[in-house]
Amino acid sequence: MIETLPNYVNQQWVYPTASEKIDVLNPTTDEVISQIPASSFTDVDSTVQAAQKALQEWRETPATDRIQYLFRLKQLLEENLDSLAQTITIECGKTLAESKGELRRAIENVEVACGIPMLMQGYNSEDIAKGIDETMIRQSVGVCAAITPFNFPAMIVFWFLPYAIACGNTIIVKPSEKVPNTMQQIFQLLHQVGLPKGVVNLLHGNAEVAEALIDHRQVKAISFVGSTPVAKQVYARATANGKRAQCQGGAKNPIIIMPDADLGMTSQITADSAFGCAGQRCLAASIAVTVGEAKSPFTDAIAEQASTRVVGNGLDQSVEMGPVITAESKNRIENQIQLGLENGAEVLVDGRQPKIERFEKGYFIRPTILEKVSPDSDIAHTEIFGPVLSMIHVETIEDAIELVNSSRFGNMACLFTSSGASARQFRYQAHVGNIGINLVVAAPMAFFPFSGWGDSFFGDMHGQGRDAVEFFTQKKVVVERWFTNWSRKF
Repeated sequence: MIETLPNYVNQQWVYPTASEKIDVLNPTTDEVISQIPASSFTDVDSTVQAAQKALQEWRETPATDRIQYLFRLKQLLEENLDSLAQTITIECGKTLAESKGELRRAIENVEVACGIPMLMQGYNSEDIAKGIDETMIRQSVGVCAAITPFNFPAMIVFWFLPYAIACGNTIIVKPSEKVPNTMQQIFQLLHQVGLPKGVVNLLHGNAEVAEALIDHRQVKAISFVGSTPVAKQVYARATANGKRAQCQGGAKNPIIIMPDADLGMTSQITADSAFGCAGQRCLAASIAVTVGEAKSPFTDAIAEQASTRVVGNGLDQSVEMGPVITAESKNRIENQIQLGLENGAEVLVDGRQPKIERFEKGYFIRPTILEKVSPDSDIAHTEIFGPVLSMIHVETIEDAIELVNSSRFGNMACLFTSSGASARQFRYQAHVGNIGINLVVAAPMAFFPFSGWGDSFFGDMHGQGRDAVEFFTQKKVVVERWFTNWSRKF
């Protein structure tokens, strides 16, 4: 019997009023592993009301007390890491190693949020005028909502949730309908933590649930991660409704390979970036730009890496890459490859329509490399979100930087070199929010912001670290004077 996952509202597991259900598929086997309810507006409203009711008492709870729940959560996440990783792999398709790495990043954000008593501190000045003092304090925003994607079922929620509640807000999490089981398991741990009723809430459903949260007048802040077109729409809709919003979009991440790079190391970690998580991450390397004499040796090396990568069930310890998330994603990616060929690119390594023994129904694409990609072609500017690497050749680092800066995206760019001068020039001139030097997944630690630029991010404050504290608090300035002499005469 297929399990239907309930929502979590007001510290209770609740089945929504709607009868419609959504199948959750294992991308490796194409089997239904669970179902979720398509929550209605009534379900959304009752959840928001629960979060609103909990807000005042939670806000008045000292920050030092609020973070005690996070210490307990960290412990439970550590104790259940292997089980959670298996759940991620089953419903998302990535390898166990990738799932465990994702969870480690989630836990790091909990650790950083435990520093809220200090991170929330304001500042003050005495005697801004004679006998008058001024103070800036931070207070909670209110009810917050996090709308999260399929590719990191655990980690991305933790860019937001621990900071939101540590800062005195309540939160509603709406996970992707493609991967709800991971968050269901995490909320079972949150239930054990024993947070007060209404502080953390879980709502399952489709895009209509997300839209209802964005439109609800009592939701004050929206955190979103997804594709650029949807991120742009969410940001416009949320801000038009008077909410603060942070919306992470897509990417087209170039990596630059200089002739003086360590090409053996470079090709290996480029393959890890381009094909890790089946290319379904916003920091995946998607364009390899060779400079000068780097072209021939790097091309040979990366082709070998792509051709020999082990693809299959992520639960198998020997597997290096799993499936993409849905049959629709598989078809879309293969269509993008074909469009690239029609635009003049050539296939160096072709991963389309592979036969994976015992998993013939799975949504698999092997690593694919396209060479002779024109910088002006559609495929050079379209986020494929799959295990496809495009190759472009230029003659100088200046040409490479110009190519980086011509993109509408600005999530990540990386440079491989042994030259400090080249590295400085690149990090100074490249118009992107995350820079990697001799590494190709420039994922910031939890105490730094996840800093996308351009069409990769809409908003002012990013997820993680101090930016998260800024986003989940509002500043209040108090100017005060206390008279030393009573002026009334008796």
